[in-house]
Amino acid sequence: MARSVYSDKLKNRTNRLKLAIRKKPYKAQVAPGIFLCYRRNAGPGTWSVQAGWLKRFAIADDFENADSKSVMTFYQAQAHALKMARGSEGDSDKPVTVAEAIDAYETDLAARGGIKYNATSLRGHLSPAMLSKVVMLLTETELSDWRNGLVAKGLKLSSANRIGKSFKAALALATKRDKKRITNSAAWKEGLKPQKAKGSNAPPRDNYYLPDGTILAIVRECYVEDADFGALIDTLAGTGVRESQALKLWPDDLQDADIEAPRLMMHCSAKGRDRDPEQRALPITPKLAQTLRARAIARGSNRLLFDRIWNLSARFRVVLERLGLDLTLTPYTLRHSSIIRQIRSNTPLRLIAFTHDTSVVEIERTYARYLNHASDDARKGLLADAMPPADNVVRLARG
Repeated sequence: MARSVYSDKLKNRTNRLKLAIRKKPYKAQVAPGIFLCYRRNAGPGTWSVQAGWLKRFAIADDFENADSKSVMTFYQAQAHALKMARGSEGDSDKPVTVAEAIDAYETDLAARGGIKYNATSLRGHLSPAMLSKVVMLLTETELSDWRNGLVAKGLKLSSANRIGKSFKAALALATKRDKKRITNSAAWKEGLKPQKAKGSNAPPRDNYYLPDGTILAIVRECYVEDADFGALIDTLAGTGVRESQALKLWPDDLQDADIEAPRLMMHCSAKGRDRDPEQRALPITPKLAQTLRARAIARGSNRLLFDRIWNLSARFRVVLERLGLDLTLTPYTLRHSSIIRQIRSNTPLRLIAFTHDTSVVEIERTYARYLNHASDDARKGLLADAMPPADNVVRLARG
């Protein structure tokens, strides 16, 4: 057992009550970087621990006997302060740090079949000082300054927003596990809110739609670049799913017994609170089914159909450059194009939303301009501009 620290000022109630009443606490260092703090009040004083953060945990036995729980002596407070600062096996008194929150987030992603890179990449953008910070002491200003600092270092605003989104997810998980103490969730909800660039040169929404011929040319060029790269882009183009969904596919998810109507059992994204795992059958072309079947045989039944391809957008940009296309486009353009293609082919919005793992509301919000001229079907319900024949007129009985 660690030796107790002696403090003449704080050792007993008699000496403590001689101290001046003040807001600033009296301190005793109980271990390197760990301080036991006593605040002298008009009533009973309080014990707190300081270790880069400050947390009150009990009142002092100034006027009543200690019970080792809510009322503590100086030596009991020492032991509890060390326990809170260092933690102990099976104990949750120690406030979680940012580093611990990210570790828990990474473990949670792995358990849910998520992308652990969201956690590992985030860790590389945080300083040692930020990693050691206690989650419940984070402020909106420091989180906002951190995100803006990423942009100042040369990171694109969209990338900074994406990393900030991962940070928010890690902090939200920490809050869910320690709701009683972590009450500052507004700090990251506001401090890490995605920012929009002023005077952005982002391409107009029309540029997000690529004709089928252009998409087929991109797919062919991706296969020239690399077989794995080409197969992944081919799947994204043929289904309109997110990259994260395609990376979850197993050989058994390919249902090609009916060679004329093959399907992929696509995993839904993990978006949404407490969402249960779900797979949806997506129709694919026989040609894509043949490609994926050959890939499944080559890789074996115990491997995913695709490995993550690092710098996917950069490799996609190389292909765009060779074809003389807009270099601001990304693989996500294939998803936009898939949704818009189905809108223009008069596919019901509910079915489009189902196959693309989104909502009708989101489609209506994002692709409203395409809905305006997508179909002439609405003309079928127009009021006729000529009187119908008399034989077709039904007279209503008078009441």
